[in-house]
Amino acid sequence: MNRNRVDASAVDRTGPPPADVPLIEPPPTDQKLSVLASAIAASLCMLWGANTVAIKFILSGLGPFTAAAVRFGISTLFLWAWAKMTGRSLRPAPGQLRPLLINSLLFTVQLSLVYVGLTMTNASRGALLTNLQPFFLLFLAHFFLAGDRITPLKLIGLVLGFSGAACVFLDRQAESGRFMVGDLLLLAATVIWACSAAYTKHLVKSISSVQIVFYQLLFSIPLFALGAPVWEAPMVSRVDLEIVAAIVLQALITTAFAFVAWTRLMQIHGAVALHSFVFLIPVSGVLLAGIVLDEPITVMIVLALVLIVGGIFIVQLGQRREMATLFNKRSG
Repeated sequence: MNRNRVDASAVDRTGPPPADVPLIEPPPTDQKLSVLASAIAASLCMLWGANTVAIKFILSGLGPFTAAAVRFGISTLFLWAWAKMTGRSLRPAPGQLRPLLINSLLFTVQLSLVYVGLTMTNASRGALLTNLQPFFLLFLAHFFLAGDRITPLKLIGLVLGFSGAACVFLDRQAESGRFMVGDLLLLAATVIWACSAAYTKHLVKSISSVQIVFYQLLFSIPLFALGAPVWEAPMVSRVDLEIVAAIVLQALITTAFAFVAWTRLMQIHGAVALHSFVFLIPVSGVLLAGIVLDEPITVMIVLALVLIVGGIFIVQLGQRREMATLFNKRSG
C-alpha cells in the first residue's frame, strides 16, 4: 500500500491549512504520542497559528501577490529537493494533471483572498475566521462525501463555531467598513478552502499527498507572479531583515518543513492523536497577533476564540467516537 495514500473517510476533518499538512493514511490504531512527538505536534500547530501574523507583517513591505509568489516559490523548491532526496516521485500519472490543476486553482483563489483580506483587517480576526474551515468542511461533507454525517454532537460543535464567527463580526472593530470587507474576504476564502479540502479528499484516493501539495504550490506561482504587477502598486515598498525572516519562517518552516514533519508524525502516530493539538492554531494566532503586532484583543475576540476552540473540541470528540466505532467494526 502506498504510504502517501489515504482513506478519505478516516481523515480527521479539523486539519491545518492547505499546503501545510499532508493527508497520510493513519495506522489501524493510533499510537501513543511520546513527549517529544507531542512537543513537535504542538509546536507545528502553533507555527500554523502564526501564519496570519507572519502574512500581516510581510504585507507591511510586500504586496499580497508578490508575498505569496515568493513564499510558495521557496516552498516548492524545498519540497522538490526533499522529494528527490527521499525518492518520492513527483511525476503525475496519465489523467492526473487536470485534477491537480483544478486543485491548484482553488488554492490560488483561496490564498489570494486571504492575502488581500489581511491587508484590510487584523491578523487576530484572520486567525479566527480561517479556523472556521473545519465547520464549513463538516457541513459540505454531510452532503457530498459518503460516510460523513453531522451527528448531534457535531451539530453542537458547528453551532459553537459559527457563534464564534458571529462574535468576530459583532466586535466593535467590525464597524469599520475596511475591516468588514477584509473579514468577508477571509470568510469567502475559508469557504473555498473547505471546498478545496473536500475535493482533496477525493484526490487522495489516487494521487499521493506529496504530489497534491507540490503541484498545488507549483501551479500557483505564475498566477501570483502575474497578478502582482497588475494589482499591486508598489509590489515592494520595504524589505528588511525582519521581513526576510518572516518570509523564511513561512516558506521553509510553516509550509515546507511542517509538511515533512507532520507527514512523518502521521505515519508513526496516526491522525486522531495528532489532531488533538489543532486547537492551538487559533489560540496561537490570536495571542501572537496581540504580542507581536500589538493588535487589540477585545472581549468579543476572546469570546469568539473560546467558542471556536470549544467547537473544534466537540467536533473532534464526535469524530473520535466515529473512528472508534469504525475500528471496532473492522476488528470485530
